Amino acid sequence: MDHASIIHNLSDNLAFFSQLLTGTSEEEVRWKPAPDKWCLLEVLCHLVDEEREDFRARVRHVLLKPEEVMPPIDPQSWVHERKYISRDYSDMLDIFLEERKSSVAWLQSLVSPPWTNTYQHPTLGPLSAELFLANWLAHDYLHIRQILGLKYALLGIQSKQDLRYAGGW
Repeated sequence: MDHASIIHNLSDNLAFFSQLLTGTSEEEVRWKPAPDKWCLLEVLCHLVDEEREDFRARVRHVLLKPEEVMPPIDPQSWVHERKYISRDYSDMLDIFLEERKSSVAWLQSLVSPPWTNTYQHPTLGPLSAELFLANWLAHDYLHIRQILGLKYALLGIQSKQDLRYAGGW
Protein backbone atom coordinates (compact mmCIF):
# COMPACT_ATOMS: atom_id res chain seq x y z
CA MET A 1 0.00 0.00 0.00
CA ASP A 2 1.30 3.45 -0.88
CA HIS A 3 0.86 5.32 2.40
CA ALA A 4 2.48 8.50 1.08
CA SER A 5 0.00 8.64 -1.79
CA ILE A 6 -2.97 8.29 0.55
CA ILE A 7 -1.60 11.04 2.79
CA HIS A 8 -1.04 13.21 -0.30
CA ASN A 9 -4.67 12.63 -1.37
CA LEU A 10 -5.93 13.51 2.13
CA SER A 11 -3.95 16.73 1.80
CA ASP A 12 -5.29 17.43 -1.69
CA ASN A 13 -8.84 16.89 -0.45
CA LEU A 14 -8.37 19.84 1.89
CA ALA A 15 -8.57 22.23 -1.08
CA PHE A 16 -11.35 20.20 -2.67
CA PHE A 17 -13.52 20.33 0.47
CA SER A 18 -12.76 24.03 0.84
CA GLN A 19 -13.93 24.76 -2.69
CA LEU A 20 -17.00 22.53 -2.42
CA LEU A 21 -18.12 23.97 0.90
CA THR A 22 -17.20 27.67 0.62
CA GLY A 23 -19.62 30.31 -0.65
CA THR A 24 -22.79 28.39 0.13
CA SER A 25 -26.06 30.14 0.87
CA GLU A 26 -27.99 29.64 4.08
CA GLU A 27 -30.61 27.73 2.09
CA GLU A 28 -27.99 25.41 0.64
CA VAL A 29 -26.36 24.83 4.04
CA ARG A 30 -29.57 23.67 5.74
CA TRP A 31 -31.49 22.09 2.85
CA LYS A 32 -32.32 18.41 3.21
CA PRO A 33 -33.62 16.20 0.41
CA ALA A 34 -35.74 14.39 3.03
CA PRO A 35 -36.31 14.78 6.78
CA ASP A 36 -34.14 11.75 7.58
CA LYS A 37 -31.24 12.88 5.34
CA TRP A 38 -28.36 15.16 6.27
CA CYS A 39 -27.90 18.74 5.10
CA LEU A 40 -24.48 20.25 4.26
CA LEU A 41 -24.12 21.61 7.81
CA GLU A 42 -24.64 18.14 9.29
CA VAL A 43 -22.21 16.58 6.83
CA LEU A 44 -19.63 19.21 7.73
CA CYS A 45 -20.06 18.70 11.49
CA HIS A 46 -19.73 14.96 10.92
CA LEU A 47 -16.48 15.54 9.01
CA VAL A 48 -15.09 17.56 11.93
CA ASP A 49 -15.90 14.87 14.48
CA GLU A 50 -14.66 12.07 12.25
CA GLU A 51 -11.40 13.93 11.62
CA ARG A 52 -10.77 14.40 15.35
CA GLU A 53 -12.34 11.42 17.03
CA ASP A 54 -12.37 8.66 14.45
CA PHE A 55 -9.73 8.52 11.75
CA ARG A 56 -6.86 10.58 13.19
CA ALA A 57 -7.46 9.21 16.68
CA ARG A 58 -7.73 5.61 15.49
CA VAL A 59 -4.65 5.72 13.27
CA ARG A 60 -2.72 7.23 16.19
CA HIS A 61 -4.12 4.65 18.58
CA VAL A 62 -3.13 1.68 16.44
CA LEU A 63 0.32 3.12 15.71
CA LEU A 64 1.11 3.89 19.36
CA LYS A 65 -0.91 1.58 21.60
CA PRO A 66 -2.66 -1.16 19.61
CA GLU A 67 -3.03 -3.40 22.67
CA GLU A 68 -5.21 -0.88 24.55
CA VAL A 69 -9.00 -0.74 24.21
CA MET A 70 -10.06 1.82 21.66
CA PRO A 71 -12.51 4.51 22.82
CA PRO A 72 -16.00 3.96 21.36
CA ILE A 73 -17.55 6.32 18.83
CA ASP A 74 -21.12 6.75 17.61
CA PRO A 75 -21.18 9.07 14.57
CA GLN A 76 -24.86 8.46 13.78
CA SER A 77 -25.96 9.51 17.28
CA TRP A 78 -23.67 12.54 17.31
CA VAL A 79 -25.84 14.27 14.68
CA HIS A 80 -28.61 14.78 17.25
CA GLU A 81 -26.68 14.50 20.52
CA ARG A 82 -24.25 17.21 19.45
CA LYS A 83 -26.96 19.32 17.81
CA TYR A 84 -25.19 19.63 14.47
CA ILE A 85 -28.10 21.53 12.96
CA SER A 86 -27.67 24.39 15.46
CA ARG A 87 -23.98 24.93 14.71
CA ASP A 88 -22.52 27.85 12.75
CA TYR A 89 -21.57 26.66 9.26
CA SER A 90 -18.71 29.09 8.73
CA ASP A 91 -17.16 28.21 12.09
CA MET A 92 -17.46 24.48 11.37
CA LEU A 93 -15.84 24.90 7.97
CA ASP A 94 -12.91 26.75 9.52
CA ILE A 95 -12.59 24.08 12.20
CA PHE A 96 -12.69 21.23 9.68
CA LEU A 97 -10.05 22.81 7.44
CA GLU A 98 -7.77 23.42 10.44
CA GLU A 99 -8.30 19.88 11.73
CA ARG A 100 -7.43 18.45 8.31
CA LYS A 101 -4.28 20.59 8.16
CA SER A 102 -3.32 19.26 11.60
CA SER A 103 -4.01 15.70 10.52
CA VAL A 104 -1.91 15.99 7.38
CA ALA A 105 0.93 17.69 9.25
CA TRP A 106 0.90 14.92 11.83
CA LEU A 107 0.80 12.16 9.20
CA GLN A 108 3.64 13.79 7.26
CA SER A 109 5.72 14.06 10.44
CA LEU A 110 5.67 10.31 11.07
CA VAL A 111 9.00 8.58 10.53
CA SER A 112 8.78 4.90 9.60
CA PRO A 113 5.44 4.37 11.33
CA PRO A 114 4.40 0.75 12.01
CA TRP A 115 1.50 0.73 9.54
CA THR A 116 0.96 -2.99 10.04
CA ASN A 117 0.29 -2.59 13.78
CA THR A 118 -3.07 -4.20 14.42
CA TYR A 119 -5.81 -3.55 16.93
CA GLN A 120 -7.96 -6.56 17.78
CA HIS A 121 -11.52 -5.25 17.59
CA PRO A 122 -14.00 -7.36 19.57
CA THR A 123 -16.47 -7.76 16.68
CA LEU A 124 -14.62 -6.65 13.53
CA GLY A 125 -11.42 -8.57 14.22
CA PRO A 126 -7.94 -7.27 13.42
CA LEU A 127 -7.78 -3.67 12.18
CA SER A 128 -4.44 -2.27 11.07
CA ALA A 129 -3.27 1.33 11.05
CA GLU A 130 -3.07 1.20 7.27
CA LEU A 131 -6.66 -0.07 7.10
CA PHE A 132 -7.77 3.02 9.03
CA LEU A 133 -5.61 5.24 6.79
CA ALA A 134 -7.14 3.83 3.59
CA ASN A 135 -10.64 4.11 5.04
CA TRP A 136 -9.98 7.74 5.99
CA LEU A 137 -9.50 8.55 2.31
CA ALA A 138 -12.47 6.38 1.32
CA HIS A 139 -14.57 8.31 3.87
CA ASP A 140 -13.56 11.56 2.16
CA TYR A 141 -14.69 10.21 -1.20
CA LEU A 142 -18.04 9.04 0.20
CA HIS A 143 -18.77 12.48 1.63
CA ILE A 144 -17.53 14.31 -1.46
CA ARG A 145 -20.07 12.25 -3.40
CA GLN A 146 -22.74 13.06 -0.78
CA ILE A 147 -21.98 16.81 -0.93
CA LEU A 148 -22.14 16.81 -4.72
CA GLY A 149 -25.42 14.88 -4.58
CA LEU A 150 -26.92 17.50 -2.27
CA LYS A 151 -25.78 20.30 -4.56
CA TYR A 152 -27.14 18.50 -7.63
CA ALA A 153 -30.54 17.83 -6.04
CA LEU A 154 -30.88 21.40 -4.77
CA LEU A 155 -29.97 22.78 -8.20
CA GLY A 156 -32.88 20.84 -9.66
CA ILE A 157 -35.24 22.34 -7.10
CA GLN A 158 -33.92 25.90 -7.28
CA SER A 159 -33.73 26.03 -11.07
CA LYS A 160 -37.06 24.26 -11.56
CA GLN A 161 -35.46 22.63 -14.57
CA ASP A 162 -35.26 19.04 -15.70
CA LEU A 163 -31.58 18.16 -15.29
CA ARG A 164 -31.65 14.93 -17.30
CA TYR A 165 -30.09 16.70 -20.27
CA ALA A 166 -26.83 16.91 -18.28
CA GLY A 167 -26.72 13.12 -18.07
CA GLY A 168 -27.69 10.50 -15.54
CA TRP A 169 -26.74 11.06 -11.95
